[in-house]
Amino acid sequence: QSFKLLGFLDVKSVPCSRESVLYGSVGSLVVGLGHFLATSRVRRSCDFAVGGFICTMLGYWFYCRYNLAQHRIRQRMLKEGMRNKILFEGSSLDPERKQTGNEGSNS
Repeated sequence: QSFKLLGFLDVKSVPCSRESVLYGSVGSLVVGLGHFLATSRVRRSCDFAVGGFICTMLGYWFYCRYNLAQHRIRQRMLKEGMRNKILFEGSSLDPERKQTGNEGSNS
């Protein structure tokens, strides 16, 4: 069963969305409660809580998506490297093969 945030964001299927919403709600609670304890102004504290939710959610969203993109790039490079190792293993293009100056002559 999926949960749609704002009617269109499917929290279950979009990467990083679940964690962003959870961290945003915790950030909202911390900022709103902290502001309320400091000033005792309810309406202003609710405004700060909404702002804290938005900032925390967007901040973690970008952080998580950046890490996900970095992970995918590293994964793609590793996959390509493994493919090249299998392809070039034992050939003259193998980087691990010892390169000597007199491979062609049998002395």
